[in-house]
Amino acid sequence: MPLSEFSLIERFFASRARRSAATAALGIGDDCALIAPRADQLLAISTDMLVEGRHFLPDVDPRSLGHKALAVNLSDLAAMGATPRAFTLALALETADETWLAALADGMFALAERFGCELIGGDTTRGPLNLCITVFGDVPRERALRRDGARPGDDIWVSGTLGDARAGLGLMRGEWAASLYDADEAARLRHALECPEPRIELGLALGGVAHAALDVSDGLAGDLLHILERSGVKAQVDVEALPRSPALRKLAGADQLRCAIAGGDDYELCFTAAPENRDAVIAAGARAGVAVSRIGTITTLLAPSEAPAIVWVDASHAPLDLKLQGFDHFNAA
Repeated sequence: MPLSEFSLIERFFASRARRSAATAALGIGDDCALIAPRADQLLAISTDMLVEGRHFLPDVDPRSLGHKALAVNLSDLAAMGATPRAFTLALALETADETWLAALADGMFALAERFGCELIGGDTTRGPLNLCITVFGDVPRERALRRDGARPGDDIWVSGTLGDARAGLGLMRGEWAASLYDADEAARLRHALECPEPRIELGLALGGVAHAALDVSDGLAGDLLHILERSGVKAQVDVEALPRSPALRKLAGADQLRCAIAGGDDYELCFTAAPENRDAVIAAGARAGVAVSRIGTITTLLAPSEAPAIVWVDASHAPLDLKLQGFDHFNAA
């Protein structure tokens, strides 16, 4: 018998959600979920949508897709220094394939259980494949990491490495020779694209240390500009300091920069902090188990009517003429 909407929800999602530790006053099964505020905490809320053909390829492994759909939302909580609490899932499907749905749910719930994040509601419908998740987290009122806190003199940092996800996409598209990579390297690049790791522990460790933060989802060139715009500042970034994996360094120099600066889907944290907090930042990375790299400086405040800008420099601080921009859904090939 074909799955109905409600049997699909019950079998693959609701029954598993009820087995998790309840954090909501009322979860799946009513018109709304109910979440009680926690003392001295703000509720951090974010929504991300993944659309087939735009955010993932049609042949993506469904377990990886389930992981990524939740991971990109948890990454937003990490950028705010918030602890994950709950999420909702809206899912559109062309057909209800039981094997595919089971793998999708496995990937999603494996990540949810790691971070104690409870599924509390959502919706399903028939249509082009689309996953839309809204995630909820808790952050102490005075420790939320925002985009508008960068100050002149701040160091600019990023976590992990940049560009591997874009390199993995380029490899899958045939943009560079497959012979550059052995099977393990190719698998790691594809894993970077399909299974990003939300930096929750780092975001929590940066509370009270960093001045501003966001996650790098659409490329460093575009995402850092969001901090500059909201904070009213300019920045200088040393391209030689951008952390790149050995696999990415196998590409030509121009392709490395295109992946590391303009490639999306890294989901690393980019943040600013005062120079006197350098040791604290490194310690935060060590506690979170992720490397952190200092890549530049917040330079000056913007003058009235001045647009935010990044000056890209080489190791000798000579300016580079780079035209790379972050990903834009309405201005992308």
